[in-house]
Amino acid sequence: MPISEVETHRAANRSHRAARQPPAARTPAGKRVPLRLLLQVTSIAGGIQFGWALQLSLLTPYVQELGIPHAWSSVIWLCGPLSGLIVQPLVGHLSDRCTSRFGRRRPFIVAGSLLISFSVLIIGHSADIGWLLGDRGDFRPRAIGAFVFGFWILDVANNMTQGPCRALLADMTGKDHRRTRVANAYFSLFMAVGNILGFATGSFSGWYKIFPFTVTAACDVDCANLKFAFYLDIVCIMTTAYISISSAKEPSIGLLSQGSIPATEEAVEVSGHAEEAFLWELFGTFRYFPASVWTILLVTALNWIGWFPFLLFDTDWMGREIFGGDPDSGPSYSAGVRMGAFALMLNSVLLGITSVLMEKICRKWGAGFIWGLSNIFMALCFLAMLIIAYVAYHIGYYGEGDAQPPVGILIAALIVFALLGIPLAITYSVPYALVSSRIEPLGLGQGLSMGVLNLAIVVPQVLVSLGSGPWDQLFGGGNSPAIAVGALAALIGGLIAILGIPRFTTQKPRVLP
Repeated sequence: MPISEVETHRAANRSHRAARQPPAARTPAGKRVPLRLLLQVTSIAGGIQFGWALQLSLLTPYVQELGIPHAWSSVIWLCGPLSGLIVQPLVGHLSDRCTSRFGRRRPFIVAGSLLISFSVLIIGHSADIGWLLGDRGDFRPRAIGAFVFGFWILDVANNMTQGPCRALLADMTGKDHRRTRVANAYFSLFMAVGNILGFATGSFSGWYKIFPFTVTAACDVDCANLKFAFYLDIVCIMTTAYISISSAKEPSIGLLSQGSIPATEEAVEVSGHAEEAFLWELFGTFRYFPASVWTILLVTALNWIGWFPFLLFDTDWMGREIFGGDPDSGPSYSAGVRMGAFALMLNSVLLGITSVLMEKICRKWGAGFIWGLSNIFMALCFLAMLIIAYVAYHIGYYGEGDAQPPVGILIAALIVFALLGIPLAITYSVPYALVSSRIEPLGLGQGLSMGVLNLAIVVPQVLVSLGSGPWDQLFGGGNSPAIAVGALAALIGGLIAILGIPRFTTQKPRVLP
């Protein structure tokens, strides 16, 4: 190809990439996004996380009460990572190219919020649906079917909402990496707020007394408490979604042709090839990633191999390993689940405090270094959980009616749960800021960038969902074996982050041709 044609081709590609960048990313360098606006936009994280908190604290015990054995309860969670594997990168890719007059990200956020509301209604009423369809007895297959259907929709909706939310923040902050860290810290802060509200709601056992209509022939007291908690979730997600999308001033690509920003032919036509280019863009761009991006993705994968067993079985661990119960044993297991939800609320308080301090800490010590330390600290916390469970088992109060765990054991478990909020806050913010700042020079859309990071999250979750239940069953049916694997993965990830991610780097990744 003649040199003149090569230069013309490269210039067209640069124009094409520039047109795909959001208008906010091309504002003058001195014009920064107001912190108040970032707070309003990130508030939706509180609504999303309210539902996640209920999901993480109540649904693993609940599905066992419907009749699914503990060894297979983790398989139910397989729908989350599988939907994330496809939905979040696809939605991120399509939102990069959305030409709606309402904006690029906001239509997906609205649709995801509505789907979340629909799905939690199905989950909350799954026992009633199963009863109407003929379920009787301890094993309720129709209720399980309704639950799994709602659960799949919920995870699809969560992935459909979170990706565009993260991408919207990256759009607004552009190349201002400090503002990007602040935005992700705010997102983590509101996740903490949502967690606190959600776990507090899940730990309260008296909703059925305040709202007795939730108790039915198919839905006992625990089920009724869960049902009303999801009613509150709908109110929370819709309120925060409205605040977020009404605050974000988001011109779409379609506005380019209306004169608000100089239009290019590539910008108007780029959405036409979205589906054809999706797989190529997602997997084909991997070869352009610098070593720092691959290190971030590797640490993220190990990080989530560590976190996912805990998130799956946290309240179940409290009910089984600390309170010595099981879903069929009566009040001891239910009390443990509620205590686990309370412990997770304490976890979220520390998550919120850490989120507020995040930007200053990372600016002083380096985001990669802080991330590595948090992974090692997380591994130590998981090791402490194993020790507490071992001591509790050998004290000998298991199975003694409604016996409560010794105060020392309970306090130790609560402290460990609470301390895990510190590394969780870092997990919720630092990887997103790191990958956003390092992929942005490649010319990819931020939606696709978040989708690439999501692959490093959901693939480990698939492995954990498939393996943790049978793995636990192989070693006696408790949750400790999966927690042990998580501790090892977190330790390895922390060492790689400290050694492989420079504290401060000026490395420039290779630009996508």
